[in-house]
Parts: sequence; C-alpha cells; structure tokens
Amino acid sequence: MPRYFTRDEAQAFLPKVDRLMSQALDLRAVMDSTEKQLRDATRRISMLGGVVVKHHELIDLRARHDAALSTLRTAVEDIHDIGCLVKDLDLGLVDFPTLYRGQEVQLCWKRGETGIDFWHSLEEGFRGRKPIDEDFLAHHSGSEG
Repeated sequence: MPRYFTRDEAQAFLPKVDRLMSQALDLRAVMDSTEKQLRDATRRISMLGGVVVKHHELIDLRARHDAALSTLRTAVEDIHDIGCLVKDLDLGLVDFPTLYRGQEVQLCWKRGETGIDFWHSLEEGFRGRKPIDEDFLAHHSGSEG
C-alpha cells in the first residue's frame, strides 16, 4: 500500500530528497563520463587492432562506472523508501502520492523549486501540473487521514 503525504509532510522530506537527487545527478554525470571514455577506448582499440591496450585504465574506468551505478541505484532506492517516486532523473522530477477528494494524485516537485507548489492527477503527469490552491489544501490528505 502506498504512503500518502500531506503537503506539509512532503515539504519536510524535501531537504533529504533534494540531497539524494543531487547525489544521483552527480553520479549520473560520472556514469555518462566513464561510458564515453569506455566507448572511446573501445573504438581506439578496434582501430589499432588491440596493439596498445592499457588494461589497468579500462579496469579502472569500468570500476568507477559500476561503483557510480551502484551508488546511484541506492540513492534512487532511498528516495523510493521515503515513499516518493522518481519520475525523471534528468529533470529531477519527484512525485509524492497524496489523496485529493478521495482520489490518488501526486504532489509534484522539480529539483530547483523551493517547495512543493504543484500537483497533478495520475493520468496528466508533469505536463498537467496545477498550482496548489486553498481548495486543494482543504481537501487533500495523507495516510493518516
């Protein structure tokens, strides 16, 4: 059963979620860099017929990539363990499930925003974000009711 957040509960988790997203994005950059370096090295090896291969450098690149991937997975799992959903790692989108008038919807936060100011239905997603207004605040609830 999913956890449902009030806006205040979700806001309280934002510093931790922001820190984990920042870590995940840094790790993603390491992965992208090491993947490019590995592709370039593979291309060079292929072009040179494997004559000059620096095995230790390739092993180090692969180890750095794999360590970043493992730690990235842990950061995303830590966000999910809170009860949030990472929707787009590139954009830094995170949803917090909530109930609005008895229906499950998402409190929506994008990295760089100072707080949770938007929500959307499950069908609409990020493009359907609406500002949180007084009606929403009066009629939304978390798991505690």
